[in-house]
Amino acid sequence: MRTAHQSREPFSVSFEFFPPKAPEMEAQLWETVEALRAWNPDFVSVTYGAGGSTKAPTLATVRRLIEETPLVTAAHLTCVDASRDEVQAVVADYKALGVRHIVALRGDPPSGIGTNYLPHPEGFGDTAELVAGLRALGDFDVSVSAYPEKHPESYNMAADIETLKRKADAGAARALTQFFFDNDVFERYLEKVRAAGITIPIVPGIMPIQNLTQLKRFASRCGASVPSFLDARFEGCDEKPAERAKVSADVAAEQMDDLRRRGIYDFHIYTMNRAPLVNAVLERLGRSRQQPRAGAAA
Repeated sequence: MRTAHQSREPFSVSFEFFPPKAPEMEAQLWETVEALRAWNPDFVSVTYGAGGSTKAPTLATVRRLIEETPLVTAAHLTCVDASRDEVQAVVADYKALGVRHIVALRGDPPSGIGTNYLPHPEGFGDTAELVAGLRALGDFDVSVSAYPEKHPESYNMAADIETLKRKADAGAARALTQFFFDNDVFERYLEKVRAAGITIPIVPGIMPIQNLTQLKRFASRCGASVPSFLDARFEGCDEKPAERAKVSADVAAEQMDDLRRRGIYDFHIYTMNRAPLVNAVLERLGRSRQQPRAGAAA
């Protein structure tokens, strides 16, 4: 088995969190924030449900991150099932909290991934329009999404990349990708993106595998593939949580290390509001923790 940390080049990370839906989940989130802040991420982001379905929890989480930690905090924003006025009201709330970085997403249709998307009659038609609207509202640092294996609703890869180009042309500063596990797929995608004249950074989304079976179900809904080599890596680990965690950390660290050898030095990690596996991945890569700065999360 290959070992990680073969590349000595420095790299940056950002972390994604989601707003808690129950008191026990809230405690877990803030334990995770406290554990991961020592890795000195470039920023952390907080997800936002389509149509504002997590508006209040998202705002509360963003507020606490800004008020109680030194972490640069990005807030997600979608335009599904929302008028322009409703979206702009959320943006005003974000701005009042001190948010300057927004992750702009169209959002999944209310009826679920794979169903028809219908823009709100008084809303933004797609992410490119949302990005342009955000840029008109203030000097926001805007990130968008990208899909190395194509968004499930895109007709083909060319159409998908054209959608990304529209988002970049509208003012997006970077794209954070859907998770993937085959780095050759990402490299081919990046070549096509650059050939299309898109120059913004394309930041790989890394998903440390908490549960392979659950991941497969989720991946099937969002158009991401799970290579067969992962079945072999996790074989015999179902009833061995410690061994499963070790394999998960090895897989993610090896993926990031390989991407570093290919010249990629920025990573967006989907934490699932859990710290141990993320910690193990970054430890394998030789990243150094830093002393917590003022503003420790309670």
